[in-house]
Amino acid sequence: MEIVYVYTKKRSEFGRQCNFSDRPAELHVDILPDSSLAANFIVRDPCDVAIQCTQEMSEHEVNTERFESESRGINHVEGGWPKDLNPEDMEATIRYRKKVEKDEHYQNTVMQIASLMEHCIKQNNAIDIYQEYFEDEEVVEETEEQPSAKTINVFRDPNEVKRTATSLSWHPDGNHKLAVAYSSLEFQRAPKDMSFDSYIWDIENPNKPEMTLKPVSPLVCLEYNPKDSHILVGGSYNGQIAYWDTRKGSQPVEMSTMEHSHRDPVYKVIWLQSKTGTDTFSASTDGQILWWDIRKMSEPTESLVLDPSKKGNLDNALGASSLEFETTMPTKFMVGTEQGLVISCNRKAKTPAEKIVCTYSGHLGPIYALQRNPFFPKNFLTVADWTARIWSEDIKESSIMWTKYHMAHLLDGCWSPVRPSVFFTVKMDGTLDVWDILFNQNNPTLSLKVCDEALYSIQVQDNGSFLGCGSQLGTVTMLEISPGLCTLQRNEKALVSEMFERETKREKILEARHREMRLKERSRSEQSREDEGKEGDREESVEELVARAEREFFEIIEVEKKNEMNKEKDQEREKGVCEQKDFQEEHENNGVTSFTKREITL
Repeated sequence: MEIVYVYTKKRSEFGRQCNFSDRPAELHVDILPDSSLAANFIVRDPCDVAIQCTQEMSEHEVNTERFESESRGINHVEGGWPKDLNPEDMEATIRYRKKVEKDEHYQNTVMQIASLMEHCIKQNNAIDIYQEYFEDEEVVEETEEQPSAKTINVFRDPNEVKRTATSLSWHPDGNHKLAVAYSSLEFQRAPKDMSFDSYIWDIENPNKPEMTLKPVSPLVCLEYNPKDSHILVGGSYNGQIAYWDTRKGSQPVEMSTMEHSHRDPVYKVIWLQSKTGTDTFSASTDGQILWWDIRKMSEPTESLVLDPSKKGNLDNALGASSLEFETTMPTKFMVGTEQGLVISCNRKAKTPAEKIVCTYSGHLGPIYALQRNPFFPKNFLTVADWTARIWSEDIKESSIMWTKYHMAHLLDGCWSPVRPSVFFTVKMDGTLDVWDILFNQNNPTLSLKVCDEALYSIQVQDNGSFLGCGSQLGTVTMLEISPGLCTLQRNEKALVSEMFERETKREKILEARHREMRLKERSRSEQSREDEGKEGDREESVEELVARAEREFFEIIEVEKKNEMNKEKDQEREKGVCEQKDFQEEHENNGVTSFTKREITL
């Protein structure tokens, strides 16, 4: 049996009940510092203090309420149209919009939302979040780094018979791969044992290509699909177009037929901006531009003959050596020809003759590179013969800027994707030139000897810091340029825009002056022709006078001749009569008959 004892105690014996409540903090002691004591203070180091009994202190912390944020993706899709309305029909949508805007409920809703929006705008304008509080402090100026470039990797053609690296294309996602097309561009001088393969390189592994592409003819150009990084399209030396899917192996998925392909090497192929991402078009020196859909490569979907007379005669067509297409201008494209002309075309024109809009003439040889400025599409770059030129669409007679004439041929060039004033050119002597037209227009900002053989191709990464140069012997050199050449400078866009506008106005003024001088010369030549005609009339009148005088002179001579002849006849007649008289007298004396006398006389 368990024994339990309970102690009891009354509530009153515990004392007063404690009631707890929340209250703000109270300041009990505030001891101000005494500056006089600081003078007598001596720092003791080390300092060991033994504390046995100290004053109890309380700590009070205050923090604001935490706001939890979360990132979410949103797909914005145009909607809200009625079922019976086609959103793609511009006129129908405009009529429906006007109808809704007249609705009273719509106006009331907009007024309510406008008041909330006005409140938010005023709230945002109350504080300038971009205000700089330390503008007066001295800013340490950074030392400007000299323009430079260093070699990162070198990718060499693994075949024994070396070929030219004719085209480069960076991988669109991440730029960690580089596709290179190899072929021999010397006419009918390709070695017998030359390989047809082209390669995809991993920029981290220069020893062995990541993938081999096996075309039926050497590839002259090769391009990644910007919408699908697994697909590449290439133009062959024999004029065929083929495309590869890296997930399906090294063999081409589909090729164009020989009957409907180009007749010469395909020097450029470009992907078009389309919903399907399967449209592309190509240019060749046979004088044709062909459009393709890789889902059906049996024949091109459209074609254009580069006949400057606009008659569509392939015999008179200009050979295309370069091609340019800007996604922001889906209907326009430009073609660089072997004859040094740039042809501006409009794909949406109704007739083939109207598709060729205008031409730009200024080079002496084939145009190897043609590209619009990424920031100012109205201005484009051309590289040919011994110089590079910058053009404006508004002026067709001449370029607005150009480099000096070099000793070596220029074989390729391109704009920087991050700086509007920087472009690159490569030359036949193996030199890479980097031009910054804001810094210097006469000489390149950086000139680098990449290799001993000729450089045929160049391509810059999207970030602008890495670029690849392909040489005649198939060596692709990957370079990293200094940050100053791939970092957008302050006010650079505005300065480049002003420069282009200024040069365009200057060329317009000069061209107007030349046109005026040509008109004056033409008027002078016409005036001189008129004067020559008048002098000719005078000359004709003088000739008539001379002829008349000559005719009169000969008439007088003829008259004088006749008079002389008559005088001679008279003299001879008189002489004959005298002789007859003498003879008659003599024979009369000798007894000759009169008949005999007459015979003798006759």
